[in-house]
Amino acid sequence: MGFGGISIWQLLIILVIVLLLFGTKRLKSLGSDLGNAVRGFRSAMSEADKEDQEPKRLEETPAQRPGANGEVAGATAGKEKEKV
Repeated sequence: MGFGGISIWQLLIILVIVLLLFGTKRLKSLGSDLGNAVRGFRSAMSEADKEDQEPKRLEETPAQRPGANGEVAGATAGKEKEKV
């Protein structure tokens, strides 16, 4: 008795039929494509884990926050110097 009621002989017959239908070259390319897909998935998951572990940085620094009139804080300092 094999996996879930399927004997080893039945699995071998299915393997032979698959080989006859698709051929060895096509099965080899399908296997390599599947391997590349799994490898890419694993690397994407590890990159996502690394991004989650890194502290998140603020995109906006205090000098870039808009003032009361909507201007950037650094821009108003430059205009005051020009007026004087």
